[in-house]
Amino acid sequence: MRLSEQNVLVTGGARGLGAAISEALAREGASVVINYRRSEAQAKSLAERLGPRVVAIQADITDAASVARLFEEARAVSGGPVHAVVNNALADFSFDGDARPKLGDIEWTRFQQQIDGALKGALNTIQAALPAMRAAGFGRIVNVGTNLFQNPVVPYHDYTAAKAALLALTRTASNDLGPDGITVNMVSGGLLRTTDASSATPEAVFDMVAGFTPLRRVTTPAEFADAVLFFLSPWARAVTGQNLVVDGGLVKG
Repeated sequence: MRLSEQNVLVTGGARGLGAAISEALAREGASVVINYRRSEAQAKSLAERLGPRVVAIQADITDAASVARLFEEARAVSGGPVHAVVNNALADFSFDGDARPKLGDIEWTRFQQQIDGALKGALNTIQAALPAMRAAGFGRIVNVGTNLFQNPVVPYHDYTAAKAALLALTRTASNDLGPDGITVNMVSGGLLRTTDASSATPEAVFDMVAGFTPLRRVTTPAEFADAVLFFLSPWARAVTGQNLVVDGGLVKG
């Protein structure tokens, strides 16, 4: 199914990377559902700017009932089912290496918050999307990961553990859902220049990362979004269970 024929839900789609993904989808003619939790003004402003095929709908993805309502509203507004889900929402987090809790001090509640946002949130959206995807014999699920579980240059313990668990779900789900015509993949970035979450990162760190990267620059949200579009497009129809690292070549494989 071409992107222009799809209804795509982007969780956390109003700000930062999520906004870049929403913009890229709208540019390619997809119908986009921008999910937000608290960023109502940003979500509605973005939807208005991107055109009549883009809507903003509030829901807390960690709550299954809220997600069920999200899918019902999305169908009512778009006139059809959600064909694809981009699990991008990020629980409150800041990439600030100096302020991060160290392993000897970090509390489990921080792990739980990230696991709920990344893993539980993705599970809720996948389960809500499954009936319509199975009925259509078509579905696309793209999870947003990180290159930190391959190269933990900054040990963000809670965030990295949650994204590693999401990669495991990506691979098991791809095996489970493949017979239904549903692909499940992950796109993993490094430090992005710049999102709300990376705004606390010092410029010197951006420059250092750029120096170690083959392309000699830090990946932008727009460049990351283009890779997400690949997995949603017909070009990736035989690709599932994969983790594509999009970081300018910093991490291999």
